[in-house]
This record gives sequence, C-alpha cells and structure tokens, in this order.
Amino acid sequence: MKRIMVMGASAGVGKSTFARRLGEKLDIEVYHLDTFYWKPGWVERSLEEFRLKQEQVVSQDQWIIEGNYSNTYDVRAPYADTIIYLELPLSVCLYRVFKRFFLNIGKNRPDMGEGCREKLDYKFIKFIITTYYPRKEKMRERIERFKEMDPNKKIVKLTSKKGIQSFLDRLP
Repeated sequence: MKRIMVMGASAGVGKSTFARRLGEKLDIEVYHLDTFYWKPGWVERSLEEFRLKQEQVVSQDQWIIEGNYSNTYDVRAPYADTIIYLELPLSVCLYRVFKRFFLNIGKNRPDMGEGCREKLDYKFIKFIITTYYPRKEKMRERIERFKEMDPNKKIVKLTSKKGIQSFLDRLP
C-alpha cells in the first residue's frame, strides 16, 4: 500500500480522519481533494486546474488521496494500488456532519481549501440525504469497474466504526 485512494459513501463518513490516521501509520503524505477543488471563499476551481493538481500527486511514489469527486477518478484510479471505501449508516454521517460543524464554526479545517470556513446549510444536508442511497449503489458499480480495470488492485470496503478501527489497528 503506497498509492491509496480513500473514498466514501457520503460526507461525514470519515474519509478525512481515516486518511490522516492511515497516513500517520504508514508515514505517507495525505492529500485532501477538497483542498485542491476549493479556492478561498468556496470558489470552485476549473476542472482542468483540479485535474492538474491531482496529476502532480499521482506521479509520486507514495500518496494517500482522500475524497470522491467522481469526475476525476480516471486521474487517480489507474495509479492507485489500493482503494479503501468507507460506508457507514446515513444517520452516522449526518451526526458527524453536524458535530463537525459545531466543533469548527468559523474555522478553516486543514482538509478544506484555504479560506473556506466551516459551513452547513440546508442545501448541503438535502444533498447528503437525497444522494446517500443512490451513491451507495453507484459506488458498488464503480468498485466493480476498478476491480475489472486491474484485478491486482487491492480493494478494501469498511462498513462499521469497529471495522475501520480494526483495519487501522492491524497496520504496522
């Protein structure tokens, strides 16, 4: 495991925290796609700029890239030797999103773009709720495509807080 994609079913599933802990365990630098995508003040980067930032990372020998952004899977997936997918219940994801908001009001989290202070609005909550189940199904399909792309690629699916912790505990 030297080139690792960390993906998840939803916001709040724990991708950033998991990737950070994995990076500490393996001594591999972690890249958060949100920091590549968002310019200060929640301004979106162009797709070309976003892709370029990822292309610069995937050429390295080791990396952990955390985030979904399905429109650029083609940049990361061919180079990844391991894909780790996190899937927790919707209720856990929503709880964590609210908790994260209240713990970080007015702050800029290190896994977000510079100048993107923590925010939570109806649109984001609605997005999480309405896309959670369709996204789970789409992720299953994507994971199958990743397997077909390279049968030697290691794919790990973690579906419980206990399973996530156990995975990290088993690492050297």
